[in-house]
Amino acid sequence: MKNRFLKSTCIAMIFVSFNAVAQQDDSVKSNIQTYTPSKLLNKGQWDIKFFNNLYTETKGNYNGVKADKARATFFTSTVDIFTGISDNNRLNIGLLLEYRTNVINGKSATTVFNFADDTSSRNGVSSFAPALKWQPISKVGNFSVQSAFHIPLIADEIDVNGVFLDQTALTFQNRFFYDYTYPSGKWQLFTELNTEYNFGDEASFANKTFVLAPGIFMSYFPSDKTTVLGFVQHYQRIGDFNQDFTSVGFGGKYQLNTTLNLEVLYSKFVRGNDTGLGQSFNIGLRALF
Repeated sequence: MKNRFLKSTCIAMIFVSFNAVAQQDDSVKSNIQTYTPSKLLNKGQWDIKFFNNLYTETKGNYNGVKADKARATFFTSTVDIFTGISDNNRLNIGLLLEYRTNVINGKSATTVFNFADDTSSRNGVSSFAPALKWQPISKVGNFSVQSAFHIPLIADEIDVNGVFLDQTALTFQNRFFYDYTYPSGKWQLFTELNTEYNFGDEASFANKTFVLAPGIFMSYFPSDKTTVLGFVQHYQRIGDFNQDFTSVGFGGKYQLNTTLNLEVLYSKFVRGNDTGLGQSFNIGLRALF
């Protein structure tokens, strides 16, 4: 009887210890492992992301002809702010802000950081968007949708000097996110489908066009605070103006502390029609609290 009691006690202690270790492992998971774009915030939680993209091109494919061109560089900074508002953690609200500075006429890529307005340069806050992020299926927590309505803040896409800043058409955007973490916990697959409908300004090149932009990302976690990843993205615009391109890239993320994550990405535009063929350099900082 005594031996049976001791055996039962040992089994119970092992079971409790196992659960404690499992709970501890879950608790030490980093934000870059847990809070993918598919994951919604808890009520009262905040997510602020400051992301910077520098795209520069010296080649293009227009009207079926691939050729060299004078360098053009486009720098975009976005601030995405979201917070959780629902008790069941299935609805977030947010605001997206976008600032651009662009340079043409063969100027060096770093010229965008002069933030000038001259015969070769333009800059300014180009748009904002109220946004919702929601989980459509309660039992599928790794699938979510981000809906946003982008409102331009500029009057003209191209100024008198021929410098493009941003589109002036309105955009209704829906982004579908899904991720899957493999049982080992070391690999994670993330997929995105971005859809856009652009309308409201007959003078805009984007007016009455629809965009489909799928992407697939594969991440590996060397440690709980570090991610390396590779990705492929495609962009297809159809309607009054047709355009498409495909890019491939790689990058990484690092959790600086319990609040801040750093992200660095590089991508190369490997093909396209009626578009430039360049490369982009990206760096972002994300705060979760």
